[in-house]
Amino acid sequence: MTGDKLPGGTYQVGDLTLTRVGYGAMQLAGPGVFGPPRDRDAAVAVLRTAVELGIRHIDTADFYGPHVTNEIIREALAPYPDDLHIVTKVGARRDEQGGWPHARTPAELTQQVHDNLRRLGLPALDVVNLRVGGLDAPEPGSIAEQFGALVELRDQGLIRHLGLSTVTAEQLAEAQSIAPVVCVQNFYNLAHRDDDEVVDSTARQGIAYVPYFPLGGFSPLQSDVLDRVAKRLGSTPMAVALAWLLHRSPNILLIPGTSSVAHLRENVAGAALDLPADALAELDAIGAPAG
Repeated sequence: MTGDKLPGGTYQVGDLTLTRVGYGAMQLAGPGVFGPPRDRDAAVAVLRTAVELGIRHIDTADFYGPHVTNEIIREALAPYPDDLHIVTKVGARRDEQGGWPHARTPAELTQQVHDNLRRLGLPALDVVNLRVGGLDAPEPGSIAEQFGALVELRDQGLIRHLGLSTVTAEQLAEAQSIAPVVCVQNFYNLAHRDDDEVVDSTARQGIAYVPYFPLGGFSPLQSDVLDRVAKRLGSTPMAVALAWLLHRSPNILLIPGTSSVAHLRENVAGAALDLPADALAELDAIGAPAG
């Protein structure tokens, strides 16, 4: 299978062609995204299978592990195929308790970019997302200083394109007043639809929108509806959730994560699920924009 045969095909991110079905490497680290995986060989196998399936969009961060995920990516895939694009994040670190404190001073961001380059074994990073908010919600405030620091690294040739993660529409606009933004990575799914306007706005601008937590934040009632639709279609809730996201907007790119080759294959196959009109109507009713 090649990238153009994956569900959803490809999407242009700056001058990069990314498969709309990507792979999120967070789960390659140990429990809680902390420490080494239980089975490193299995983690390597997942990455190699992703590339074999045609995936050309891998999402990572050096604070996964920390450092563990990037080291496994390099072990599994270097030297990298010319058409494989690795997207990483900066703006956080891990503490000894496994927390995710911010690390967003210009000096910290610069160090993180160099850490990603070194551990991935790359001369330049394809896309670097500035992580602004917490795990699932933006935090208001100016990001000019932080984004400007990444622009300087881009101008030095260490970064090709810039993106944002866990941001508000206002922060996106502020960043765009400084330099082009090629992608936004926020918490969004069937049940959590507060970002509907950002999805539509980025689509109009040709900016990729990369949702995470495809099954996060569902109420029991919403989960029941998803389960019922999945059962009627002879599929799984994850497959239905991924297929709905691909259908939602052409600029949406998926990064489901797993540490299992079997689950990886299921996610790729599931994203190709055809959603009939009655199922789409029922799924669309699960969530609505705030207000």
